[in-house]
Amino acid sequence: MKIRRKTFGVLNNGRKVRLFTLEAGDLVFSVSTLGGTWVSLEMPSRQGKREDVLLGYATLNGYLHNIPYFGATIGRFGNRIGNARFTLDGQEYTLFKNDGDHSLHGGRRGFDRLLWQAEAYEEKDGVFVRLELESPGGDEGYPGNLRAVVSYGINKSNEISADYYAVVDRRCPVNLTNHAYFNLAGEGKGDILAHEVRLYASSYVEVGPSLIPTGALVPVKGTPFDFSRAKPIGRDIAAAGGYDHCYVLDGGAEVLKPCAEVSEPESGRSIKVFTTQPGVQFYTGNFLTGVPGKIGSVYYKHGGFCLETQHFPDSPNQPAFPDAIFGPDRVYHEKSLFSFDW
Repeated sequence: MKIRRKTFGVLNNGRKVRLFTLEAGDLVFSVSTLGGTWVSLEMPSRQGKREDVLLGYATLNGYLHNIPYFGATIGRFGNRIGNARFTLDGQEYTLFKNDGDHSLHGGRRGFDRLLWQAEAYEEKDGVFVRLELESPGGDEGYPGNLRAVVSYGINKSNEISADYYAVVDRRCPVNLTNHAYFNLAGEGKGDILAHEVRLYASSYVEVGPSLIPTGALVPVKGTPFDFSRAKPIGRDIAAAGGYDHCYVLDGGAEVLKPCAEVSEPESGRSIKVFTTQPGVQFYTGNFLTGVPGKIGSVYYKHGGFCLETQHFPDSPNQPAFPDAIFGPDRVYHEKSLFSFDW
């Protein structure tokens, strides 16, 4: 196992952005302190060919304008909050509208835009990066002083672990996730429509035209949204209008349970995902429109997929959804695990 550290670049204010590269088992995984970002993940194929399977940029400059949120740690609240407002304990809070009339992924300057403090360490059979961030009361319109601690690591069993922890001194919506885009054929190697996906979810969160939940949880059976058995992403994607939906995961709350399985037939690469979170946003890169990526790569529509483990979108405005309000008497702590094979 190895840990390598280097300066990824320098911001306009003179602060250094660090890049940590972790090696364990057959994986090489790099994380940037700007946005707590997954920058690269190198893994072998069935044929023994090593490739990077994460969409992203070759240099820091790309991540300064990371509109698709490639690999970013998302907060305070991942996904959308309708009409960029919510009411809590009798007070209305107004957020920044950065997705039409709605707030997306924490607002104008969410956690994906901030520089995290970081340290790397070795523990048992893995190597890890521990990232920490202070978000003051009123940040992007949210109440309370919040401290977030996120740990990412890999181990000798070819797994990435993600541990999300946050404490806040006033009641506040919290929903942390990572926005990694995968293409198991290799980043920049065409679309992901032949990838086969299984989701451990019997229903999904219904949304309206602007992707804000209606409040209904709809059974997937007999619909284009049914991934209860593995099928190619492309089979029903036209009928679904592209996937950008939160799936309601089967299994108990707050336990590490199966979430998703994805395989790419040509390379043999696969991912199994487990999480304590109640949902997973399955996104198929619908809004990628010729984004310049890593060293000659260009990412087009459906060039990658995301499995964003999370609480449901717009939860602060949907009392029937799992409670996403945390505070002095309720600490936020969620885990996800990504297991890779080939």
